[in-house]
Amino acid sequence: MKIVHIITRLILGGAQENTLITCKLLAERGHDVTLVTGPALGPEGQLFDQTKGQKYRTIVVDEMRRAIEPVKDFISYRKIKRLLREIQPDIVHTHSAKAGIVGRFAASAVKSQWAPNRPAIVHGIHGLPFHRYQSPWLNRFYIAIERAVGRRTDYFISVADAMTEQNRAAGIGVDKPYVTAYSAIDEEHFLTPIPEQERAAFRRQYDIPADAVVLVTIARLFMLKGHDYIIESAKELVPRFDNVIWLFVGDGNLMDTYKQQIRDLGLAGRFRFTGLMPPDQIPLAIQSSEILVHCSLREGLARTLPQAMLCARPAISFDVDGAREVVNENTVRLIEPKNVPQLSEACAELVQDGALRERLGCTARESVKTKFAPDTMVDIIEAVYRELTRA
Repeated sequence: MKIVHIITRLILGGAQENTLITCKLLAERGHDVTLVTGPALGPEGQLFDQTKGQKYRTIVVDEMRRAIEPVKDFISYRKIKRLLREIQPDIVHTHSAKAGIVGRFAASAVKSQWAPNRPAIVHGIHGLPFHRYQSPWLNRFYIAIERAVGRRTDYFISVADAMTEQNRAAGIGVDKPYVTAYSAIDEEHFLTPIPEQERAAFRRQYDIPADAVVLVTIARLFMLKGHDYIIESAKELVPRFDNVIWLFVGDGNLMDTYKQQIRDLGLAGRFRFTGLMPPDQIPLAIQSSEILVHCSLREGLARTLPQAMLCARPAISFDVDGAREVVNENTVRLIEPKNVPQLSEACAELVQDGALRERLGCTARESVKTKFAPDTMVDIIEAVYRELTRA
């Protein structure tokens, strides 16, 4: 099959890593794959290096932007439409809000120009552009657009059942088929134990004592990612535990704000910031820590949860979106969103009980090995493509 994937930008992020794994495996299975993306603007880093030497093509549309910019959006629509006419794909698979809208409108505009019902249009739901933490009018705007472009979509592939339920509840694609394909992880990197000397060197690099219990958070330092709740819980935990260190992995526009907040609270000695880390270093950060803490308020399905579980590390997460589809009480502690006392108690439970950490971590690893394997995800996606090309 000729397949075109379209994503807004190749920054460090779950949707982007998911899409690159999909393109890589589809190309290795013999399909003709093209990835169309915008430039990787912003403080989140880029993943273009991972596209080098692959069997798929990568095309950058310079005008593709995450923000709403009508002139650039129209130009990117015209460019993508022209690309699709040249490539004549069997499948167009879009990801993320902006590329999902622009890409599906472009694919719809060229549909059936060279073959019956081609290209088939698939949209991957990694997260939703509408949510409770933004204004009602903006939600109404996004829902209206998603309903319109949903009518031009042949199939939806969600990273979690929760995304399907929320999309349909908003009246989007209610008459269209959906399937869940859990976001794949390059598992070998996380399953492979990292030597003790490397983990010790990592801790020395960030001035983390050898006997510290490290609570690691891997997320952009950005609104709704929940770092402020972790800092709030640290105020209660620091007097109880003198060996706990919080490690924030990632960058973002709130880094300086959080650093100042931590200084004002007198907690600077307990927090470490790594800034951006390349994806191949994330297993080292997790395995050099004892507990993953993830407090995002909005997440299709946080990849950092199964990543920690593959590393045999217990996790604490707000109970949002698809989190409960990955975990249970024998693997992770799910807590009520924004509930800092619950967060503090969950952290305290795991900080003081090393045997419990080990038991939860081992159970967690076994529970996710197959569910998040790359071949598991791509088998589902490829089956959708075959169903659509037979139609």
